[in-house]
Amino acid sequence: MDALAGLLDGPRAKGAAILRMVMAPPWAVRIEDGAPLCLMCVTDGEAWIVPDGGPPVLLRPGDIAVARGPEPYTVAHAADAPPTAVIGPGGVCATLSGEPLEESMCLGVRSWGNAADGGTTVLVGTYTLAGEVGRRLLDALPDLLHLPGDVWNCPLMPFLDEEISREDPGQSVVLDRVLDLLLIAAVREWFSRPGAAAPAWYRAMGDPVVGRALRLLENELARPWTVASLADRTGVSRAALARRFTDLVGEPPMAYLTGRRIARAAELLRQTDATVESVARQVGYSSAFALSAAFKRVHGISPQEHRGRR
Repeated sequence: MDALAGLLDGPRAKGAAILRMVMAPPWAVRIEDGAPLCLMCVTDGEAWIVPDGGPPVLLRPGDIAVARGPEPYTVAHAADAPPTAVIGPGGVCATLSGEPLEESMCLGVRSWGNAADGGTTVLVGTYTLAGEVGRRLLDALPDLLHLPGDVWNCPLMPFLDEEISREDPGQSVVLDRVLDLLLIAAVREWFSRPGAAAPAWYRAMGDPVVGRALRLLENELARPWTVASLADRTGVSRAALARRFTDLVGEPPMAYLTGRRIARAAELLRQTDATVESVARQVGYSSAFALSAAFKRVHGISPQEHRGRR
């Protein structure tokens, strides 16, 4: 597994909020749900995404946008349209004065909007918990990632459009996995585009020395690595590796390794019922106590407290 594969192996939606939004102008929805990540795909018409701290982005058919929370933003028919509805925590939708809109805007199975024949249709998939995505992936993304439909062609979007209103047994699991795959495809495509603001470690993957070091760390996370042993495996001196790694990745090899171990531990604690002792050994710590001490330094809480929040 390379470093990018390790990053993209994280998304695990579980009962994600997935729906088809159908709207006729004028409309504007304020998103204040605090969700860590939301994907939006336009299949008909146009929609603007207006982040609080950035320029508006126009979505056309075939486009996909990935909005990183928890900061709020607005989705509307026009960039300057004032919000008429707000979506709060838990996906609760109401008017600005607090009147509920769930029933009045329900258009059928996983369909929602102000007009069944509206000219704009947006497929929306929301990860409600940060643990479903992974902190490292969230940190690698911009506040708003936008891929125009004319620069990529993803067959998952039509499939999601077809599946979203079905009520077959196990349908929520199918939609969760499609959402994961769509996110992975979008992030991989975005990273590969010229000029993309990919994280330093991703750009460093192309370096013959540092790229090999990154792959070694990712594939053997639990190995008792030292700078000397890593340098030996990459065929350079310890000083040369430390200098080159720090220059390209932005942090020393062992600091990077600690971050990866803690991130992987956080995912395992969220996604499995393995004991803290077992998780510790899977990510390279000698005991649950050692992992707990390192985990608390990074996250400010113990592994058990982190698991309890899932």
